[in-house]
Amino acid sequence: MSHAEVLIAAQPAPPKTARKLSKSAIAGYFFLTLWAILGIALISMVVTGWDPDKLQTYGPRLLHGLWITVKLVAISFVLGAILSIPLAFARMSSNRILSTLTYCYVYLFRGTPLLAQIFMVYYGFPSFRWLFEDIGLWWFFKDPFYCGVFAMTLNTAAYQTEIVRGAIQSVPKGQTEAASALGIHTWIAFRKIIIPQALIVALRPYGNEIILLIKSSATVSIITVYDLMGETRYAFSRTYDYQIYLWAAIFYLVIVEFMRNGWARMEGRLTRHLKR
Repeated sequence: MSHAEVLIAAQPAPPKTARKLSKSAIAGYFFLTLWAILGIALISMVVTGWDPDKLQTYGPRLLHGLWITVKLVAISFVLGAILSIPLAFARMSSNRILSTLTYCYVYLFRGTPLLAQIFMVYYGFPSFRWLFEDIGLWWFFKDPFYCGVFAMTLNTAAYQTEIVRGAIQSVPKGQTEAASALGIHTWIAFRKIIIPQALIVALRPYGNEIILLIKSSATVSIITVYDLMGETRYAFSRTYDYQIYLWAAIFYLVIVEFMRNGWARMEGRLTRHLKR
């Protein structure tokens, strides 16, 4: 027996006290149960109302609409990413006129609904048909799909501009000063020191922006683009079966979940050196 055991006698473990559920825990369990009930109800509605004939008739149209949605979002996001880079530099420019103009653009497109922007492009630009015909761009602005791409590109570019600006400004200025003190060229320092760190900061906001763009893309169905929501509206107008919208919701949920998990894996791989 050690000296410590002689001085301090062994004591039994204190009895476990029952923990009372807090109000937040009760509310959490309540809403979790409510969501579970709603999920079971939706699944039962889909199963009990399953109609193979409707699936055979409108299933291919919904898949085609899904492809249009994916294409619309991909093109808009990539073009918006390309456009956001010079806009972010203009936003950070010391030139007050350039910075103010970029700020007004970002403020306008972030502060107004995407639906209003789509209407302005699709219904407003035809007022200048004579101008677009003269410069050979009428073929672009008379097509609903291209109008949707144009409006969504301008919208997401405004959001991505702030993402890029915030990511670049999050990198400590001391790193730029250290690179300058070592005689490293400004462009090389920006490309090899600033950009890699800024991209890591911007990864998660970029993922959120893609998900928001996927859900916002449903608004282009208003201007007769037969994306997933457009095909869903067409099928509902023929069948008056509300379950068509449930199918569309499931498709959107699958796209978002696939994108969320894929982006999380990519983010985890690119930031694995930061985890301990």
